[in-house]
Amino acid sequence: MWIGNPGALREIRDGATSFDRSPDLGVTEFRSLAGGVTTWAPPVRPRRLKLAWDAMQRADVDHLDRLARRVDAPGPVAVLDPLARNLLAADQAAGLGAAPGKWSWTGSEIILYGGGFSARTPNTVSVESVSASGYTDLVWRHPYFHGVPVAPGQTYTWWAPGLVSAGASMQSARVAWYDAAATFISNSAAPAAGVPLVATAPPNAAFLRPFVRFGATGLWAMGASVLALGDISGALVSGERPAGEGCPPFSITGYSHQANPGDGAYRDIGLDLVEVTHATG
Repeated sequence: MWIGNPGALREIRDGATSFDRSPDLGVTEFRSLAGGVTTWAPPVRPRRLKLAWDAMQRADVDHLDRLARRVDAPGPVAVLDPLARNLLAADQAAGLGAAPGKWSWTGSEIILYGGGFSARTPNTVSVESVSASGYTDLVWRHPYFHGVPVAPGQTYTWWAPGLVSAGASMQSARVAWYDAAATFISNSAAPAAGVPLVATAPPNAAFLRPFVRFGATGLWAMGASVLALGDISGALVSGERPAGEGCPPFSITGYSHQANPGDGAYRDIGLDLVEVTHATG
């Protein structure tokens, strides 16, 4: 897994002795005098991440210690779970919900229909016009960071198979790379229209923003989209559609640091984190 402030992610190679990423469902039960049960669930269900390592190497300990004590930045931190098969949020990956915060585009060139009526209403993409350069872009936004946090050298797969199946006039699937100051570095593009993009984060990359480039006007169902760590292009072409698990910001709420018995060069470390939507530190 990778954890750190965007632009300074570190891969923790030691396997955690415990890993719990359960959502805080917050469901409350109310029982009537007649015995019937009514439940209430909050609209936001943050995940709580609990990690523990035995005999962690000192370089990794120093990194996590600085994160927990907020030495380099107030937070929140980014966590990339290598087992997550789709780094997009669940509703974003399924093409559901209102557009603000999930997608962005230029002016009146694109309209998304449907999502404003309900959080579970499918979106339809209407490309109203294209620019003088002959294209218009639809960008998948991260809900908190400038883009999905990355580390240089990481490989990613990006595709919007829902739009491909709908026959959208897409020139290609693309990603834009940015440094830690959110300064644009470069673009990567799939070799042909209608196929997944597999790209490696360039030097100094801290964020990526996936997008698709339309070359003509039209109306199409958005459907599924996938951003994954590693090369899963073969599985996507074969029909797999991993559900969105997200890559949310986390705030460190608990930290334990103990010397490993018999050798002070190694430490037993525990971290408690909670998914946040707004954070001041």
